[in-house]
Amino acid sequence: MKARLFNIQPDTVTETFQRMRMAVFTLFKWLFCSVVSGVVIGLVGTGFYKLLAFVTELRINNFYFLFLLPVAGIIIVFMYRAVGEGNNKGTNIVITAIQSNDEVPIRVAPLIIISTLLTHLCGGSAGREGAALQVGGSVGNFFANHLDFDEKDKRIMVMCGMSACFAALFGTPIAAAIFSMEVISVGIMYYAALVPCVISAFIAQGIAAFFNISPTRFDIGEICSFNMVSGTKFIIMSALFALASILFCIILHTSSKLYSEYFANPYIRIVIAGLLVIALRYITGTTDYLGAGADIISKSFTVSAAWYVFLLKMIFTAITLGGGYKGGEIVPTLFVGATLGSFLAPIFGLPVGLCAGCGMVSVFCGVTNCPLTSLILSIEMFGAGSMKFVIICVALSYMLSGYYSLYNSQKIVYSKYKTEYINRRSH
Repeated sequence: MKARLFNIQPDTVTETFQRMRMAVFTLFKWLFCSVVSGVVIGLVGTGFYKLLAFVTELRINNFYFLFLLPVAGIIIVFMYRAVGEGNNKGTNIVITAIQSNDEVPIRVAPLIIISTLLTHLCGGSAGREGAALQVGGSVGNFFANHLDFDEKDKRIMVMCGMSACFAALFGTPIAAAIFSMEVISVGIMYYAALVPCVISAFIAQGIAAFFNISPTRFDIGEICSFNMVSGTKFIIMSALFALASILFCIILHTSSKLYSEYFANPYIRIVIAGLLVIALRYITGTTDYLGAGADIISKSFTVSAAWYVFLLKMIFTAITLGGGYKGGEIVPTLFVGATLGSFLAPIFGLPVGLCAGCGMVSVFCGVTNCPLTSLILSIEMFGAGSMKFVIICVALSYMLSGYYSLYNSQKIVYSKYKTEYINRRSH
């Protein structure tokens, strides 16, 4: 009678209850998986963070570790070849695994952790998020295999793991959750992974906080008034940030190709890269470009950087990663963006901290093609007060950076310039 009263067919009622039951089952399944992966990967990420801090401090206090960089390179190449990962493509393998049915073997996790630690211990110019994404992706893939998930759910678990480890290392759980869903394919988001990515990211970040790992934060300081004049200045700077992101991608990819072309043997290749980093350190007369450079990033928010700082970081990073050392490109990207914005600030008569912050997330957006992540990252790292300036810079950097990317496996599904399906690889 009630079904007739509201004109609801019995079959429709049955289907509705079935969908509700499936939704509840799915919710509990992903709550369980995200909690487990968040705890496990949070602990792994925390340990990795502590070890990175330890080896970085060791290198800073013992200058001679730099001269061991070629030896560290030989060890890295040997490890990867010994376990059958000689052709490992870094973070690209995680992206490819989500796009297709490829695996991210669990052996990738210890490999990337040890090799990143060796790179940082001996002064290679690299970040840490490459390891975070690969560790999280491989552990997520491992859980999915043991839980007998199908290929679609396995991809969600890989993204869930990526979010967890990124959040543990950076302390930006919301950006970490969105990043793993946004970076795979430009123009679409994998919303099916939203719940597990969010839950695992917050849990992993909570684990890291429990062990006294501070989130990545910067003090932007003064924020100028938002008007036509200041807005125009930031529009001009946005174009420069986009150009910097294109240049960084070109330098990174070109260096890798040149190494492969002239040094086919990976052992020779990585030794040459190590020697070049050592030589450049003494040519420039500073250690500012070794390691991740977190102290230089922080400094750029208070003191305007020199014009060449961001260029030298690009070169150091390209020589390091192109030659086969392991690490990440995102922290060097933040370095490049922050120091470029810091340099431009006095030229445009704008606050240094504000320009450094906008430059940081704008270049990040340009090399990853992730505008939503970039905006959220800015809020988590230096607050919402600068959001009007940030959104202008991020939007323009996204548009003007074209189809370049740090990750060759990233797909451009929809055009940046038209509502058009193009489905092509990034540059």
